Amino acid sequence: MNVLGLSYNYHDAAACVVRDGVAVAAAEEERFSRIKHDSRFPRQAAAFCLRTAGLTSRDLDAVAFYEKPAHKLERILQVGKRHAPASAANVVAQFSSHIAGGFDVEAQLREQMGFEGDVYFCAHHLSHAASAFYASPYEAAAILTVDGVGEWATVAQFRGRGSVIEKRREIRYPHSIGLLYSTLTAFLGFRANDDEYKVMGLAAYGKPRFRAQFEELVTLHRDGSFSLALPYFAFMYARERMHSPLLESLLGPPRAPHESVSERHRDIAATLQAVTEDILVALARACRDDGARHLCLAGGVAQNCVANTKILQRAGYSGLFIQPAPGDSGAAMGAALWASHQVLGQARSPARHQTCLGPEFGEAEMLAALQASGVAFRRLPEAERCRQVAALIAQDFIIGWFQGRMEFGPRALGARSILANPRNPHMQDILNARVKFREEFRPFAPAVTAEAAPRYFDLAGESRFMLLTPQVMPDRAAEIPAVTHVDGTARVQTVSRADNPLFHQLITAFGEISGTPILVNTSFNVRGEPIVCTPEDAVRCFLATDIDFLAIGPFLASKVPLGG
Repeated sequence: MNVLGLSYNYHDAAACVVRDGVAVAAAEEERFSRIKHDSRFPRQAAAFCLRTAGLTSRDLDAVAFYEKPAHKLERILQVGKRHAPASAANVVAQFSSHIAGGFDVEAQLREQMGFEGDVYFCAHHLSHAASAFYASPYEAAAILTVDGVGEWATVAQFRGRGSVIEKRREIRYPHSIGLLYSTLTAFLGFRANDDEYKVMGLAAYGKPRFRAQFEELVTLHRDGSFSLALPYFAFMYARERMHSPLLESLLGPPRAPHESVSERHRDIAATLQAVTEDILVALARACRDDGARHLCLAGGVAQNCVANTKILQRAGYSGLFIQPAPGDSGAAMGAALWASHQVLGQARSPARHQTCLGPEFGEAEMLAALQASGVAFRRLPEAERCRQVAALIAQDFIIGWFQGRMEFGPRALGARSILANPRNPHMQDILNARVKFREEFRPFAPAVTAEAAPRYFDLAGESRFMLLTPQVMPDRAAEIPAVTHVDGTARVQTVSRADNPLFHQLITAFGEISGTPILVNTSFNVRGEPIVCTPEDAVRCFLATDIDFLAIGPFLASKVPLGG
């Protein structure tokens, strides 16, 4: 049974093919188009997924879309009417965009793919829930989904058992943690729906001294729900800004994008992060009201790895699974899994989820890209390649690492990565300035062998998808300064031999040389661009930055002639 899942027309368009209840291919459109957060119909991503699965559109049993456009339009019109006439421009823009993209799914499928079969529309938060639960190893679990807004829901609680997901409660627009965070992201001079992770990183540099002011903005209720003080917000009706003038009277003037970051900005970020953590922990605890032992998380807010760690520590669950593509791209997978299991009746067998579901390239394609670029390179056997790359990293060289199938989701997990020495106290500054071209306060993540993780991090269990930020053990922080954040935490990726044998072999080799089985692992891209997809993308990024060496498939390339 073959199902294609699609998400598009808002941000992070993506496609996923599910065969017999298991995702076999998934990718974001941005990786092919090279337009970050590309929201258009995912033509190239869908073509890749079908090609990888050995299918044509005629072989599909169904296509599933990640939300219900009519219900979303209902919200746009009702909210617009409520706030008229101030909402007029906002309604016109949203209405035009939605009609142009949200109501033509069947037409787009016919035009772009020649598909004329059954199309199912899955509610937005149900798509998120399905992406987490069906990918989890649990037979039964509570499910919490949190984002800006879907059709009407901004938070939803579900219960999953076997192949069935049932919704239990929801919080509706305009009361939204995601939109609270986005509003303050814009207030702090960053881009809403893109730079929230910057605010999360910035929060570690501040103190949550605006608690009293935030109590004016949001109320946490005894049942775990919350509500926003709407007069402080303008996202319901305005296009140019998300907050009203009242917010400025409460927190002071907003930061301009070109303005330097002050102590006040850092403290606002710290307070926002602390309040978000409190709300998410309360929501997660409320999901346990019938004794659930495991929790699954999805939705864009589930990318807040600091809050995820607080949920793991404080919400009372024995197991936590976070969908590694928790945002709208992952909802394409969720829609396909929902249609497979709950519409078409495919039985479910919980298994260990793998997220490297994107394109893979052959040696000939990599060789052609290297030859066309004119860089010096040589072919090395696997074990020798790992030893040489590990030795180069130990000498503080920066490595582009391009191996196997591309990751699905926002994190580079050892397939499309930039790697560096975590022991160098200057490496964070070097990477931010010379390679990533981004803000100096942005932290980097450690990739550690699963067996060594307990020696370095206060982490019970795994963090396979870089979605938790445990404390670095106090006696280890000085050993890995490049990946220890200012608050003593690190956004950890644990790497097992079973999940990624080549990456595990490389980290192990670095540990044998340096004594530290950890690497700096950041995404293989520069600011403003998607993660590299093809060998040509990798070579282009390599040449445009201060990356020293490129390990691409069996080849090791350098910008200077290689000896030996």
